[in-house]
Amino acid sequence: MEGTGVTRPDSVVLGAGLMGRLLALELARRGHCVEVHDAGASTADGAAARAAAAMLAPLAESAITELSVVRMGVHALQRWPQLLRALPEPVFFQQYGTVILWHRQDAPEARRFAGLIARTAKALPALAPAQEIDGAALAALEPALAGRFTRALHLPGEGQLDNRGLLEALRLALEAEPRVRLHWHSARAPHDFTPGAEAAAGTPAPGWLFDCRGLGARAQWSTLRGVRGEVIRIHAPEVGLQRPTRLIHPRYPIYIAPKPDGLYVIGATEIETEDLSPASVRSTLELLSAAYTVHPAFAEGRIIEISTQARPTLPDNLPAIELTGARTLRVNGLYRHGYLIAPAVLDAVLEWVDTGTTALAQALGLRLQPC
Repeated sequence: MEGTGVTRPDSVVLGAGLMGRLLALELARRGHCVEVHDAGASTADGAAARAAAAMLAPLAESAITELSVVRMGVHALQRWPQLLRALPEPVFFQQYGTVILWHRQDAPEARRFAGLIARTAKALPALAPAQEIDGAALAALEPALAGRFTRALHLPGEGQLDNRGLLEALRLALEAEPRVRLHWHSARAPHDFTPGAEAAAGTPAPGWLFDCRGLGARAQWSTLRGVRGEVIRIHAPEVGLQRPTRLIHPRYPIYIAPKPDGLYVIGATEIETEDLSPASVRSTLELLSAAYTVHPAFAEGRIIEISTQARPTLPDNLPAIELTGARTLRVNGLYRHGYLIAPAVLDAVLEWVDTGTTALAQALGLRLQPC
């Protein structure tokens, strides 16, 4: 690396979205000299991690995913504060729980949802169970919702963070780390770096290679697909919600995540396509009307952005780590759960690098397997 006299990196990380940035930084802090290559810019505009609400809600997500994801989410709630404290810039993080709301016509779906998460809480005693609350208790918990709903669920202990603030803080940390060399607008593939041998392109071969490119890895991981999600960012300081709120919806779970300075992230549609054209009128109307029914002050908010992204997804909608060589790993398939599970995936990869064992992955139900 430049200025260090090192020509052979200990590790190469392909892809600098959420997973790539976390992994590169932790490897460097363990003494690795790390080279990072990303096809895009340092702003992560092309990464699925930029178009997200970054909710850390394992119990809420259990209604639509597997217990392994929930276990990873529980692990992440403990790890995120540690990871955030080590960054050079503060990142918004809160753990006030999640509120689940529904309209009268969706009460049957709400009962089904409540039954699903009750089974999850029973299976995983470490999770605080959901609390069913009436209108008065809801008003005390979320004054902005006083008089608007007669029943709700409160899922204590769940959290959220600021995804874009985190991506920026990770970039700054990587730039400040003398063991890291960043290559933006550098689209590289695994065959450019063969651990243990000189690469065909003349680049010194790394000791380890980690492929974290998301959908950019489809040439090597043919079963990857993109699932489209649309997210709206609204500035609505008059709303006053304090914690993430989910509205039971017949087509997909709609969330409203309050961020600092009166900003709200509203999403997310879930459509089986990799089309990245602008959001459809139907999706936009559904998201905005859902937000309006939660609080009418959203009508006076200002739409800051409507973003569309395709999330990298494997056939079973679960993440996986594959060993494609003795020192080559590819990490993918985080789907809609990137921020919820990234620390668990990170720690499983680091355990393998440090010890060659998979105890954590096995305990969490995370696939770590030969290709």
